[in-house]
Amino acid sequence: RVQYVSLLEQLHIVSRTAPMVVLGKGLDASRDKQHTILETIELSDESDDEFNYEELPEDPELLEQDDEEEQLDDINRLLAETKTAADTQETTEETGLAKVQQRPQVIDDFFRNFLLKYGMKRSLDVFQAEWYEMQQSGKFKDSELTVVPDVYTRNHGFQQEVLLLREELEKARMVAAKAKESWDKFRKERDYHRMHHRRVVQEKNKLIVDLKRLKKHYEQYEPTLTELRHKYEVAMKEKMLMRLERDRYAAKAESLQKQLSQVEAKEENTNSKDLTESDELLRKKKTLREAPWPSEDRTNPYTNSNFEAVRVAEFARTQVFKGHMGAISRVAFHPKIPVVATACDDHTWKMWSMPEGQLVLSGEGHRDWVSGISFHPRGSLVATSSGDATIKIWDVAKEKCKHTLTDHTQPVWACSFHDLGDFVVSCSMDQTVKAFDMTSMRCRQTFRGHVDSVNFVTFQPFSNNVLTASGDKTISLWDLRTGLCVQTFYGHANACNHAMFNLKGDTVASCDADGIVKLWDVRVVSEFLQIDTGRHPANAANFDRSGKVLAIASGDASIKTFNIEDKVFVANLEGHDDSVQDVVFEPISNKFLISASSDATFSLWQ
Repeated sequence: RVQYVSLLEQLHIVSRTAPMVVLGKGLDASRDKQHTILETIELSDESDDEFNYEELPEDPELLEQDDEEEQLDDINRLLAETKTAADTQETTEETGLAKVQQRPQVIDDFFRNFLLKYGMKRSLDVFQAEWYEMQQSGKFKDSELTVVPDVYTRNHGFQQEVLLLREELEKARMVAAKAKESWDKFRKERDYHRMHHRRVVQEKNKLIVDLKRLKKHYEQYEPTLTELRHKYEVAMKEKMLMRLERDRYAAKAESLQKQLSQVEAKEENTNSKDLTESDELLRKKKTLREAPWPSEDRTNPYTNSNFEAVRVAEFARTQVFKGHMGAISRVAFHPKIPVVATACDDHTWKMWSMPEGQLVLSGEGHRDWVSGISFHPRGSLVATSSGDATIKIWDVAKEKCKHTLTDHTQPVWACSFHDLGDFVVSCSMDQTVKAFDMTSMRCRQTFRGHVDSVNFVTFQPFSNNVLTASGDKTISLWDLRTGLCVQTFYGHANACNHAMFNLKGDTVASCDADGIVKLWDVRVVSEFLQIDTGRHPANAANFDRSGKVLAIASGDASIKTFNIEDKVFVANLEGHDDSVQDVVFEPISNKFLISASSDATFSLWQ
């Protein structure tokens, strides 16, 4: 600062005496003027400690000019400080925090610092001289003497601001990503709970429908239960009376037996020869009246035949027939004419013409529910099985019962004619299967081996083999001639309700109470397909004429159809109000099927 003052004093001395020209680098060419050099002064870089300063008299004009310049500088500085203080106060009020700011540099200080930084001392001296000369002469305007904007400071501030904004942006992105993950998680949970709720509602509605159907079904049994209770009381009374009579007659029988034993002892020797001859004659007559066993050399005429598969996908229920007062347990087609026979729990069986559904014949005579029905191959006879442990043979032409077979000791579930018509087989709850001769009307063969109720029986087409389905979870194949079990099929986990051959006789379809249907290849004795129809029992299964389509009577009041060749589900035929008990394809044209249900109706689908 001392150097600047000495320099200024020398410049003032020079300017008072005469004008002078100072040449320096970096000066503007437009300011160059012609001056007369009066005295040359050297400005050395050495220290001014030994320099003798001369006292100059005070010039009032210079003092006034200096005072004016200092006043202007003070005013400008005051305005700048006031403006800076106001800006600082506003910023402090906005943010609520005190900030420390650095006073910006003015233009001349900027140049001085720049020249000093790079060691340009001569240029600095020239700049100082010319700067103060122009400032004293008033060539600078106040607007030109502004501060120099610190670009580096601004850039640094902007860079810091950009970094902060980027960090905030990255945090916002992380928060947004986390929020999106949470939203996706909540949306998946919402969809899962919504789907679960819908499934629960569907199951609830289905259970409500099942409960209503069961309630309606059980209401029908109340009158029957009341009647059975009354019958039971009457039977108990009759039983007591019969016991009393039995004891009385037993005493009489003992006395008569003693008398007869005495008489028989006397006549035994004389009548023994006559009895032997009469027994031989009766045996010969019975042998002549019995039908011969079917031959084993017969072949199936449909072994190499190929029929067109029925189009069950296009089937719809066209007619509904209600002609019974109870559940219809079995349905069968007439082998030659379009007639259908139905067996019902109301103790009757009926014949209907198809497709009109007109009643042709009604049979009454069983004392309990009718469980099975079968046509004779010639169509002239009908066999029915019942819960009264009997099988009745009906003559269709004469419209009467021809014979009643009473060999079973418990309810009979099904019956079936041999394809030659000489034998009829029946299965019962007494765990046996019996074969009856249609000529002698007596039991020719009894099949024993099942350890539970035998629920269904049928013949293998054009052979001597008998197929049975039992409650002991097995399917068995028996020889009609010997009465021995040829083969047993294991695999079901619950009681088997039904079993049926296809027309070629090489495939068996069996269904059980778990809703499982299994298909067996008889030639290799193995299972080749399993069908799960659901939670309800599969009551019956039947093939169409081609053997490629299988219809299943389900306990959920529907008929489920499958393509055996392609192993795919075809259609679900719905329309019944209660469990479907039986389903049969029309054997001649193969164009429609009949289903029987527990809702006391049977339907035509085509």
